[in-house]
Amino acid sequence: MDELSIYNQLKHLSIARIRQVFASWQSQNLPRHWLDGWLLAVLNRPSVFLITDSDYVPSDDEVIQLSGGIARMMTGEPLAYLTGMQGFWGREFKVNAHTLIPRADTEILIETVLDIVKQGSIDTSPRILDLGTGTGCIGITLALELPSSSVVAVDYSPQALAVATDNASRLGTDNCTLIHSDWYDKIDGEFDIIVSNPPYIAKDDAHMASLTHEPVTALVADQDGLADIISIAHGVHQHLKAGGLIVIEHGYDQGLAVREILSSVGLSDVRTLKDYGDNDRITLGFRPISD
Repeated sequence: MDELSIYNQLKHLSIARIRQVFASWQSQNLPRHWLDGWLLAVLNRPSVFLITDSDYVPSDDEVIQLSGGIARMMTGEPLAYLTGMQGFWGREFKVNAHTLIPRADTEILIETVLDIVKQGSIDTSPRILDLGTGTGCIGITLALELPSSSVVAVDYSPQALAVATDNASRLGTDNCTLIHSDWYDKIDGEFDIIVSNPPYIAKDDAHMASLTHEPVTALVADQDGLADIISIAHGVHQHLKAGGLIVIEHGYDQGLAVREILSSVGLSDVRTLKDYGDNDRITLGFRPISD
């Protein structure tokens, strides 16, 4: 459906009627919350407005803007790229086409790191390395949740790093340093914690068909999606302190493979944890103190 057709179906309608039309358009590739979210963004109103002011009729300019965004979303472009923002761990992060959009599933990584630090297994003022930071959502969140920590966040993409730098500044992060680096290339010293949400999708994975608008370099890796995870694991002896923790996000079907990778480089207490959708999502391990 093109922009003009969408406009013709929505013009002169109240919010209540527009949302009835949305109900007929929604699909797996065009979720209802995208449609409602874009409507709210265009109107610059809070969610409750859809209920309290359901008889409001958007102006022609608002319908034009609404229609243009819906046409883009119908091609698979995510809502976050239209609004330029995505929520993560209770904060709003800027995003653009150079960055992977933060997912709720990744929050299990944050939760796990915070729990382990709270348990006393790791220094309560840890030095943390975030590899492939993208928007900075992981590194910045850990920096803000652990204010006595020192975070180094790296990315190979200058464009993504610019977004992360903007997010760090806007969110008031003063304990997170951002570096342009290909994984460990420009990183010195050891860290108490290494975290990463690296590219982990295989080139021929069917899921790529629904991710055409997100940067391929942030999604796809060689060796059935495991190449970057292998590279990260092989750097632990140079960059993870004895007793230190590494946590890596991966695909729902890669838990066993990632456990084998981390075990193969001598990490201990290696285990996989599930996300909030009950899928394998992160695998962690510790560098033995006697190593």
